[in-house]
Amino acid sequence: MEVAVKRMSHDSRQGVKEFIAEVVSIGRLRHRNITQLLGYCRRKGQLLLVYDYMENGSLDKYLHTRNGPTLCWSRRYSIVKGVASSLLYLHEDCEQVVIHRDIKASNVLLDSKMNGRLGDFGLARIYDHETTAETTHVAGTMGYLAPELLRAGRPTPFSDVYAFGVFLLEVTCGRKPIFIDEQNNRVLLVEWVLEHHHDGSMLDMVVPRLGREFNTEEVTIVLKLGLLCTYPSPNARPIMRKVMQYLDHGQSPPDLSPAYISYIMMAQMQNEGFDSHNMPCSQPAMSVATVSDETNLREGR
Repeated sequence: MEVAVKRMSHDSRQGVKEFIAEVVSIGRLRHRNITQLLGYCRRKGQLLLVYDYMENGSLDKYLHTRNGPTLCWSRRYSIVKGVASSLLYLHEDCEQVVIHRDIKASNVLLDSKMNGRLGDFGLARIYDHETTAETTHVAGTMGYLAPELLRAGRPTPFSDVYAFGVFLLEVTCGRKPIFIDEQNNRVLLVEWVLEHHHDGSMLDMVVPRLGREFNTEEVTIVLKLGLLCTYPSPNARPIMRKVMQYLDHGQSPPDLSPAYISYIMMAQMQNEGFDSHNMPCSQPAMSVATVSDETNLREGR
């Protein structure tokens, strides 16, 4: 039996915190689209976590490695549905609410059958239903952070939904959440997709390596969902149960009217994508890391 071992430093306070968070959160989770923790121990100053071995590594290498293997659209759609299913389980179907706080392509691992499994619960927070998370420390990866997190720092299921929306756009467009365009400008993926949708060229945003070999209906659903999930107001974002209904073709996402798109674009322009911290696209992606001494931000990749 092959396993994967994750090592953390016992001397690092953050390492210890993430170790405890993973044991407490993922240790009790059982879902086909979540990596399974098999065991843990402390050995020679190291903290060790033992997981199922994921033969095909992380999703990001398939999305962003030049000349790397190409995932067909049907596989991408299946992975997206798997991650959505895992988030529905975390938010609504567990005994307690689990907020992942770091949803991104590099934290989605692929097993031998290329099924996507959500991993890395080092930043996760758990709390009872009908209550709220106690932490107000900003944590996560730039490009996936919901605007309200940088303002108040308190994670909610809707901040996970925002990150999932960015993930949807990343999988479909093949671009990172923050990327450099042909004019050497730093661009936010959400804003780029909004502009193309406004111009009526949504299908032109699909990753070029797929050519035209994709399901137009599914691509449209995923791109619309990506925009809905990244709505500036958290309470206007869909819950994961509604997201699953859309992905299972049980319901079609609402049409994004010009007024709706204009509102989102105005909000993004006023906030420059990162709310009151106003991080201009020309600045380094980590420029807001001074929000708090306890801030735990990871640069998008």
